[in-house]
Amino acid sequence: MGTLQTRLSFNGPFLPALQGDRMARQTFPDRWQIGYCTNVHAGVDLASTLENLRRYALPVKQEVSPEQPMGIGLWLAKSTVDELLIDSAVDELAAWLDQVGLIPFTLNGFPYGNFHQTVVKHQVYEPAWMDPRRLQYTLDLIEIHDRLLPVGSVGSISTLPIGWGSPAPNKAQLAIAAGQLRQVAARLADLEASSGRWITLCLEPEPGCLLEVSSQLVRFFEDYLVAGEDAPIVRRYLGVCHDVCHAAVMFESQEETLRRYAQAGIRVGKVQISSSIAVDLDQLNSADRQAALTQLAQFAEDRYLHQTQVLRSGADKAQFYEDLPDALAAAPLDGQLRVHFHVPIYLKNFGHLATSRDAIQECLCAVSLHPELTHFEIETYAWNVLPAELRQPNLSTGIAQELAWFRSQCC
Repeated sequence: MGTLQTRLSFNGPFLPALQGDRMARQTFPDRWQIGYCTNVHAGVDLASTLENLRRYALPVKQEVSPEQPMGIGLWLAKSTVDELLIDSAVDELAAWLDQVGLIPFTLNGFPYGNFHQTVVKHQVYEPAWMDPRRLQYTLDLIEIHDRLLPVGSVGSISTLPIGWGSPAPNKAQLAIAAGQLRQVAARLADLEASSGRWITLCLEPEPGCLLEVSSQLVRFFEDYLVAGEDAPIVRRYLGVCHDVCHAAVMFESQEETLRRYAQAGIRVGKVQISSSIAVDLDQLNSADRQAALTQLAQFAEDRYLHQTQVLRSGADKAQFYEDLPDALAAAPLDGQLRVHFHVPIYLKNFGHLATSRDAIQECLCAVSLHPELTHFEIETYAWNVLPAELRQPNLSTGIAQELAWFRSQCC
């Protein structure tokens, strides 16, 4: 594939380095790998993927890690995967990534198709794990990840939590999904035995999906994945991707969630660092409440699904709305709202709204429950659909600011 090397050339200018308190001191253990997820960038072919790495990832690296390699969470759409598996394209990409100092320590295997088309909504949950296309896509990602990772590195791949929760699959369908996941575990075991490469596939609970909270994921493991003779293989190669925003939207305690996984013997392969919109309407006066709802309506955009939970005063359980417009239409609206909209992680408050940023700190204080965890991926994929006042003039600067803020945090 002779044209790939031409696509990989980079002659563009870097952005100036962060100055002063924007360049935070690294406070994490050296073994931790931290990066941002490239699913924030549009593009479903190899040329677009390469252009995004040149245009965004390299300037981010120059800002936050000019002298050392920088981690990235690489998203490869199915069509890009197909291109990479032709001839020597993967090996050429691996060589270029090594040359420029980008380490794809983790892959995002959740979105299968075009994650930036005009309307995504429920399509991001397709194909589900009952579909053989999901299995083949994941096996292809494993092959690519193995060839992209530097020698001696471990890898992780996040994937959807079986599928969207409605209509609910029957037991036979769940058994099919579990069988395909166990096939992945067996392939990963063979890979480690032959090459020494350890990669884990990590199910990512999400609001509205079949597995939306930690207790559901634990039960799926116990009922469908670790009841057979291959349980040791499953436990080593299948795990969970803990998304901080998703747990916060479901009003789950970060510490309790991570403790539940540890007690169940389920590996946390990576943590996605993300933040949701949060607002307590009961704490606002009438004028500020209306202003908050008006501001919130700006986030009811058409591309992505923004699942919303409302916990009303005195209620034992939050009410789930499939999308933010559904919640906004449920007047009168009161109580605590959590919205699945990945906002920049350095934001704590903006206007009359707040975020779940404190949940990131809570998560960091609890990750010691999983001593083998080393992968942390900032996943603010919604930059391009944020209200204008929250966007950065340059996307690379915003991503770099997120990385700098995260690196300044410690427990």
